[in-house]
Amino acid sequence: MSTKVNRRTKIVATIGPASESAESIGQLLEAGVDVFRLNFSHGSIEQHAAVAERIRKQSAVHGRYVGILADLQGPKIRISSFSNGSIKLAVGDRFRLDSGITEDGGDQHGVSFTYLPMLDSLHSGDILLLDDGRIRLRVDDIEKSAVDCTVTVGGKLGSRKGINRLGGGIAAPALTEKDIEDIAGLGRIAPDYVAISFVSSLEDIEHAKSLLDAQDLSVAVIAKIERAEVVADDDILNGIIKASDGVMVARGDLGVEVGDAELIGIQKDLISRARRMDRLVITATQMMESMISSSMPTRAEVFDVANAVLDGTDAVMLSAETAVGEYPVEVVKAMADAALGAERHPVARTSRYRLERQFASPQETIAMSAIYAANHYGNVRGIASLTESGTTPLLMSRLSSGLPIFALSNKPRTLSRLSLCRGVIPLYFDASSFEHEDIEVSAIEYLRDSDLLSQGDSLLLTRGEVMGTPGDTNIMKILPVS
Repeated sequence: MSTKVNRRTKIVATIGPASESAESIGQLLEAGVDVFRLNFSHGSIEQHAAVAERIRKQSAVHGRYVGILADLQGPKIRISSFSNGSIKLAVGDRFRLDSGITEDGGDQHGVSFTYLPMLDSLHSGDILLLDDGRIRLRVDDIEKSAVDCTVTVGGKLGSRKGINRLGGGIAAPALTEKDIEDIAGLGRIAPDYVAISFVSSLEDIEHAKSLLDAQDLSVAVIAKIERAEVVADDDILNGIIKASDGVMVARGDLGVEVGDAELIGIQKDLISRARRMDRLVITATQMMESMISSSMPTRAEVFDVANAVLDGTDAVMLSAETAVGEYPVEVVKAMADAALGAERHPVARTSRYRLERQFASPQETIAMSAIYAANHYGNVRGIASLTESGTTPLLMSRLSSGLPIFALSNKPRTLSRLSLCRGVIPLYFDASSFEHEDIEVSAIEYLRDSDLLSQGDSLLLTRGEVMGTPGDTNIMKILPVS
């Protein structure tokens, strides 16, 4: 098998000026990208639709099913602009956030900001974090449309930088007017996943799903976990995860609000929770930040990716590294190498998870039994799942294994959706074109002829007794490859 097949952890790459051409997309596919992220904080629906078309054309050329993730901007709260581009603040300086200042009229004494309701969430003594915490302001006095602060951590402050509160709690709706307009235009893109930013409750997810249903879009919803108050409340967090198809550990804003020291444990907990609830999980933000301008990662960055892999993440994500970086192809290759290195460790290949749990359906029973059987019978070289909806391969991917899970389906949308599942290799296979008694032999021949299995191997295969019915998987067999 190739290294791309062997790698179980998926790679999400953000498209931007450095990577949006057809040639660049093809090179990223060759390097190992599994899902492409469209960042709706930049660009128009028309631009994103054009990029999505290029992605699908290139994936067809390369014979691969890849996913497209539309990442909505959400209520990013920012300062406005300075007339000179930036200022320098010193500890003890007085500084004013004032919505009455013109959009580009900020100076040494104050600047406007983008979200007036922010003031309703503030109290005297709060610490505001600007530019990912590089600048800190203590709230002294709150007025109807402004807040007076004292600088506690100074430095250079540029235009349009983000505002957070230490500990979180700045109330803002997850879906802004821009997000709702973008959802209305998603039919032109037909993404496989939609990421909702700054989710604060399961109602945010339900609202997003209702808007997607109104557009008749069958899309998996990813909740971005980036608010401190969400991770501080088990009931809210569990409700969000259950309401979603997956979560993103969005370490940028979340790290600013909870602090980097707390973020380490939160990441591990989020990955574990998502897997226990049969949800996908993406680990994101600054994973290989130095490679925006360097051709090699730091050792710390390699360790960061490897630790996320060992924690069980489905995917690791690149943002600016591939969107605007100088080495988009090299960073994907470096991330793939780091993931492969971690996956060779026994911890990443075995699982005792769910040993004490009762299964909820024949489908889950077959999926879990298949992974345990494959892990404990040395001659099995792969697991094949004949699938309609993709649920059985998803359930299989919740357990650790060193074996590939071949998802065989004639549903392109199912195959694209499975591109994010750890260890799952989506492959087009039309079981309906074969006689019922020939399906299993034909599947084995297809995998063998694709150099995914070799003569003498054993294959563990799952399917439904009646093909073509979603959720009907109830058969498991171990078959020889001959």
